[in-house]
Amino acid sequence: QLEFRDIVRDFVLREIKPVALKPERLEAFERPLPTEILDRASQMGLRTMALSEENGGAGSDNLTCCIVTEELAIGDVDVAAVLAETSMLGHMLFDRLMTPTQRDRILPQFLADDRYHLAFADREPATDTRIGINYHRASTVERHITTKAVRGENGDWIVNGTKDCVFNAPLAKLFVIPVATDLDQSDGKNTKTLLVPHNAPGFFVREQDQAKRSFHGVVGELVFSDCRVPAESLLSAEGENALILSRGMFECGRPQDQALNLGIGRAAYEAALDYAQLRIQGGRHIIEHQAIGTKLAEIAISLEVARNAVWQAAYASDNPGAIADRSLPNMPLQIVAKVFTSEAVYRAAKDAAEVFGAMGVMRDMPLHKYIHDALVCLHSGNGNSDAKLRLAEALVDYKRS
Repeated sequence: QLEFRDIVRDFVLREIKPVALKPERLEAFERPLPTEILDRASQMGLRTMALSEENGGAGSDNLTCCIVTEELAIGDVDVAAVLAETSMLGHMLFDRLMTPTQRDRILPQFLADDRYHLAFADREPATDTRIGINYHRASTVERHITTKAVRGENGDWIVNGTKDCVFNAPLAKLFVIPVATDLDQSDGKNTKTLLVPHNAPGFFVREQDQAKRSFHGVVGELVFSDCRVPAESLLSAEGENALILSRGMFECGRPQDQALNLGIGRAAYEAALDYAQLRIQGGRHIIEHQAIGTKLAEIAISLEVARNAVWQAAYASDNPGAIADRSLPNMPLQIVAKVFTSEAVYRAAKDAAEVFGAMGVMRDMPLHKYIHDALVCLHSGNGNSDAKLRLAEALVDYKRS
């Protein structure tokens, strides 16, 4: 893990930061994604980090992936987000969800192409695909999928519908698409999951406006117009069940999401620390003034505690037995890490900007970007209010139906 961290840290210093700190990358609205850096990161194995060694990856666990994601996010949060999404989905798809036939057909393409990224499309416009919480009551709202797939005469699937706010969509070459089918199911559910290649007939990807910057990385809208997908692209029942379980485990955010957030805070803190040792005021460097020194110390403390929360959640996801044998507390550590890290990092970014004084809000300085990025993490997903309610339910062992 230390070797991974040091290699990535050096890569960030040499390759990513010189590009990420250019004026056009500091703008909060329009940030061109540095695809050449993504290519070099893939060549280092960062795109396939979580993929098992048997299938050609590094076989890294969640904790190691968190260490790498934090370091990447210090350089550029968008690069880190793209790589983390593909790495996580690669592990889920090729190691757990696909049939051997599907894996043999798709895996060689994934390994051979540095620009082969993955995307999971679970959001739909104007539908309740992201559900909040009804505190201490059974859920009354079900996910409603309007993208439909019907069987063609030759057995292929014909898909129609729209997905929006799909992470990695403009880059992805394979999409995981939940659809409503016309199949009769004994359990009353008719949702299935298809693997759709980017060049499927009738499938279009539109990059969505990044002006609001409500997501890290790149997002896009998927449009299916009589899109034909081969019959063998359907996930098996076992793969479908594993996908549902994985989504349930990470509904309040994956450990890598919080590690990405932590990287934003560290970038702001390191910028402030460097500046405080350069700027002279009152005849001495401002870090020698108690107010600045105390502020930096508080940032360092909050980031260190946040890292412990993230690593603990990652270790728990890698070692579920640690809760059973009481090595870790029987709490939803994923939620603890999400809530604490998002709030601590936002405070850290604001305090780091204050170290710069009026320069902290200048557009050619990176601090306004770090604050905006921290705000995105603070309000991502269902938000911290829902997460705290879920934690409150867990404290009294409330079982959600």
